[in-house]
Amino acid sequence: MTDTPTTPRFGEQGGVLTYGSYLRIPQLLDQQHPASDPEAHDELLFITIHQVYELWFKLLLHELDDARDRMMEGDAYVPRVRLTRCHSIMRVLVGQVDVIDTMTPQDFLQFRNRLAPASGFQSVQFREVEFISGMKDPGYLKRFRGLTEDEQARLTARLEQPSLWDGFLAALRHAGFKTDTEERRVEAYKAIAADRGNYGQLWDLAEALVDHDQLLSLWRARHVLMAERQIGTKPGTGGSAGGAYLRSRVELRCYPELWELRSVL
Repeated sequence: MTDTPTTPRFGEQGGVLTYGSYLRIPQLLDQQHPASDPEAHDELLFITIHQVYELWFKLLLHELDDARDRMMEGDAYVPRVRLTRCHSIMRVLVGQVDVIDTMTPQDFLQFRNRLAPASGFQSVQFREVEFISGMKDPGYLKRFRGLTEDEQARLTARLEQPSLWDGFLAALRHAGFKTDTEERRVEAYKAIAADRGNYGQLWDLAEALVDHDQLLSLWRARHVLMAERQIGTKPGTGGSAGGAYLRSRVELRCYPELWELRSVL
């Protein structure tokens, strides 16, 4: 005699799993521990914002990994869907800076010195987002000596793994285009742009990558203004040049060939 499958019971009366236990709310709310003593009022804001950033970075990597893997297999549709979700997340990242801007420089100074040498520069997940997006910088592993073995391994793997750009070129090859030289790639982009009836999914995918690139740049630009508003020209807590370092990265592009395409259409 086989067991009869039980029908899930929804509602308060059937609950084995609760909202709090499923989302691990008690554990989540126990992760904010200000370092200042006496506690500076705005330090909880600072910690919360950055922890939320890390949660969004985790989801971004989940979506970007899937987009990359599907492009490597020749899929041009689902990766664009994944990237569109990432665009929404990244707009939230940009908007979250408005919350930090409610903190005055005086309030930040009450606990800033307790942060050194911790710095957003050390966000491993954000570096993973950059690496999978195509902005691979092996020098980061040498410049930051505070990496754990696990973090070192994760970033090393990201450097070795295909990027979103590698995935896009694979999707082009699956569609019959040659990608071994820049000239052939440019011809492929132009052919796709000129025939969206046959190559609409590839065109939309290329534009989704440009959107992704643009939003990364907008996030960096918004971060620059926030940093300059809070600390002016002071160096960052991690030892970087602060706003000057951040500003130097605003103009970086993950997919320069797709940006240059505008000039040859």
